[in-house]
Amino acid sequence: MSLPPAGPSPAEPEPAATGAHGIQRIGFWTCTALVVGNVIGMGIFVLPASLAPFGFNALIGWVIVLAGCLALARVFSHLAHALPAAGGPYGYIRQTLGEPSAYLALWAYWVSMWLTNAALATGVVGYMAVVFPPLGALPPAPFALGLLAAIVVVNLFGVRTGGGVQIVTTALKLLPMLAIALLGGWLLLTAPASYTAHPPTTPITLGSVTAAATIALFAMLGIESASLPAARVDDPARTIPRATMTGTVLAATVYIIVSAVPLLLIRQHELAEANAPFALLMDRYAVAGAGRWLALFVVVSGLGALNGWTLLSGELTRTMAERGVLPAVLARNNRHGAPTMALLVTGALAAAMIAMSYSKSLVAAFTFITRVVTAANLPLYLCCALALLVLWRRRSAGCATWRVLLVASTSLLFVLLAFVGIGREPFVYALGLIAAGLPLYALMRLRRRADPSVQVLPP
Repeated sequence: MSLPPAGPSPAEPEPAATGAHGIQRIGFWTCTALVVGNVIGMGIFVLPASLAPFGFNALIGWVIVLAGCLALARVFSHLAHALPAAGGPYGYIRQTLGEPSAYLALWAYWVSMWLTNAALATGVVGYMAVVFPPLGALPPAPFALGLLAAIVVVNLFGVRTGGGVQIVTTALKLLPMLAIALLGGWLLLTAPASYTAHPPTTPITLGSVTAAATIALFAMLGIESASLPAARVDDPARTIPRATMTGTVLAATVYIIVSAVPLLLIRQHELAEANAPFALLMDRYAVAGAGRWLALFVVVSGLGALNGWTLLSGELTRTMAERGVLPAVLARNNRHGAPTMALLVTGALAAAMIAMSYSKSLVAAFTFITRVVTAANLPLYLCCALALLVLWRRRSAGCATWRVLLVASTSLLFVLLAFVGIGREPFVYALGLIAAGLPLYALMRLRRRADPSVQVLPP
């Protein structure tokens, strides 16, 4: 299978690439924006408060998570380079561990994607009411559903349109992060004593480090985003590794800076109780009243993440349908090359979760979704680390080095530790999600056996 032409260099704008059969293509900048935009969602704006009770344990946890995520980013980079025609994680796992493993990992990940979209749409609505107070008088559920529908419509115009939106929203969401970093640097130069005035007092323990790392891991989900639409990427063997590492390093740098600055500048108990820690920081050390403007960027960040996960959920659904493990109708494209039914179905599932989230009896369960989403992502990371180990054992081209073995082993250890740290209940829920997909998998296999005309694309 011949590869498409090489993508643009980082210094060049991406052309409106179109592949064979009118399939739209995306390049380095869109792939990088997918990684950064999906990793940096809405969690970053409340993460400092979530981690404040852990004190310096949080910074140690961050170091562990960032090291593990960089190793995982290298896993996806190596897989994309070694298997450029595999079409993304499903193909990587299927060619190394077999179809059942690929299906189970991607099924759990697929479920987590539309659960994430439901949470994002709901959260964006809450912050929009802060930016535009009159919106607070509107019923929140229909507003969130309308927002989700609008993002689905954008992506129905193809990956180039959705990718363009992703680039813009990613650039905008980095502005408040830059403001926090500049504020922290300015205070370090002009008032260094402010960093040592009231350091966190929580003692450093292994349990606290593990708990903090688990919270931080949820914030880093999405490092695999560049590889999910691999079938739509120009020169995937070159573009995906570059975009994955660039996006992960950029997101990791942003996270460690904006988490450390408020932790060191605001009293620990006060930060832990802050609903908007960045707004508190800006009001105290920069300009009073900046919180409302910051909320605007929270909305932009949430919309960017919602757009990115909507795009990827459609692409992953189409890939699984093309592989014959989801109904074939989900693989059909419209004239823009967008998977219409895949986007509509995943949008409908997210809409159902939005409606459930506004039921008083399900509020606690909806809050718990964030930990379940983390647990549901781990099988994909586990299988991809194992896939790279298989390629190393096979001495596949570019994978027969000790560096590849080190990356795969480190990633595998990190994922296993994450499974331990996530806790028993989310782990059980994730197993339930995987089990829920088994009947459909069995049905699709029986259908393929009974009807030889049902074609499955090669891995």
